[in-house]
Amino acid sequence: MFDTDAILELTHAELAGGSVESVESDRQVLPKDLELIAPGPFLGAVLETVDPTRLNGHDAVRYVKASARMEAHFAAKCLAGTAEIAYSPPSGPGAEVVRNPEELEFASTEVATALTLTRRAADAEMGLALQLCERLPAVWRALDEGRIDVRRAREFDKQTAHLPTGEARDLVDRVITDATDLTTGQLRARLQRLSLEVDPQAAKTRYEEGVGERRLQREANPDGTASLLGLNLAPNKTGAAFTKINDVAQRLKRKGDPRTMDQIRADVFLDLLLGGHRARTSRKGFVDIRVDLKTLTELTGTPGELAGYGPVIADIARQVALDQPNAEFRFAVTNDDDQIVHVGTTKRRPTSSMKRLVQAQHPTCVFRGCRMPAIDCDIDHRVAVVEGGPTTPCNLTPLCRHHHRAKHDGGWKYVKHRDGFTFISPLGHHYTSGALNQERVQLVENAVRM
Repeated sequence: MFDTDAILELTHAELAGGSVESVESDRQVLPKDLELIAPGPFLGAVLETVDPTRLNGHDAVRYVKASARMEAHFAAKCLAGTAEIAYSPPSGPGAEVVRNPEELEFASTEVATALTLTRRAADAEMGLALQLCERLPAVWRALDEGRIDVRRAREFDKQTAHLPTGEARDLVDRVITDATDLTTGQLRARLQRLSLEVDPQAAKTRYEEGVGERRLQREANPDGTASLLGLNLAPNKTGAAFTKINDVAQRLKRKGDPRTMDQIRADVFLDLLLGGHRARTSRKGFVDIRVDLKTLTELTGTPGELAGYGPVIADIARQVALDQPNAEFRFAVTNDDDQIVHVGTTKRRPTSSMKRLVQAQHPTCVFRGCRMPAIDCDIDHRVAVVEGGPTTPCNLTPLCRHHHRAKHDGGWKYVKHRDGFTFISPLGHHYTSGALNQERVQLVENAVRM
C-alpha cells in the first residue's frame, strides 16, 4: 500500500511553496506508489504539485496515466450530475431537493446552455448520462474509479443499446474487468461478439434490416473536397474489396509511385469505379475467416470472425465462400474451447506452412491493442537473423508495418513468454499483450503437419 503520510508531506510541502524531492537538473520525482492512489481529491492534490517539465520521460508516462484516471473520475461525476438535471423541476438557488418522477423534456437545453454545447451534443451527453447511471451502473462505477475512460464507456452504451437491460448488464459484467486493458476497437469487437451470441436469431434479423438499408452517400467537405461513402454494406464483400484495392496500391508503391498509400488507395478506388483501372493484382481478394466447426456445419449459430473487421453473424460466416467464389480464403476451424483444430487455404498454390502457422497462431499484429490482420503484417524475427535468430515459428510473429518499424527504428523491444508478449517502450514501461495458449499452439502445429 502507498505511504499516505509520506505523500501528504510531499504534497503539503509543494502546496506551501516548497519543492518536492529532486535530483540533478532539478528533476521532480513522483511518489513510487502513484499508481495505487484511487482517483479523488487526494490524487488530485498530488497531481497539482507536479510540474510536467521537470519529469523524466518514464515519469511523464506515469503522470499522464494518473491524470487520465482523474479525468475519467471527474467525467463520471459530471455525468452523474447531468442525470440528476434530467429530473430536476424548475427551482431557485435556495430550493429544496426535489426530483420529477420522469425525465423532463427540456432538461438537455439546460445542459446545452450551461456547457455551451450544441443541441445535438447536449442530447448525446444527457443520453449517455442516463444510460450509465440507470441502465449500466457497472460501467459508471468503472469510469468513476478511473478503470475506463469516456470513450470506452460510450462503446459499452452503443454496443448494448439494442439489448434488454438484464442482458446488457450481464454482458457488461463479462467484459468490464478486462476493459481496462482493451482499446476501443478491441472492446467493440468483444462486445459485438458477445452480443451476437446472446440471441443469434435477433442478431441475424438486425443484420438483415441493416444491410437492407445499404446506400451510397456523397458528402461535401468544408475544404472543398468530397467524400463518397458506402454505408451498411456486407462486411465480407467490403473486406475483399478493400484487400483488392490495397493490393493494387502496394504494387504501384513498389514500382516507385510517389503518392502516399492513402492517396493511392483513394485514387485506385475511383479509377475502378470509373473504369480507368483494370486492377491487375498479384493476388485476388481474400477473406480470412475464423469459425467453429458446429457453426460451419450449421449445427449452431455461433458468430464467426472476419480478420480486420470483427464478429459477424453465423450466416455470413457460412455464406462468405459463396459470396466470394474467386477469393482466396484462409481459415481456422476451432472447437468448443476456441482452440484451433485445423488451418488451411483454398488457394491452389498454398503459402508456406510456416507462414500460415504463424498467422493462425496470431490472427492480428501482436502489438498491444493493434488489430491489423496478420495477412497484412510483416513477419518479424523476434531475434534477428544477424544475431543468430532462427527462421522457425517460435521466432516469428506478425507485426504491422508501423509496429515493425517501431521495433527497428523506434527503440521498442518485446519478449515472448507463456502468457503472451511483453513490449518494452523506449521510456522503460512494460505492456503485456494477448495470451498465447500453449495447447492451442500444439493443435495448430499438428494441424499444419496434417
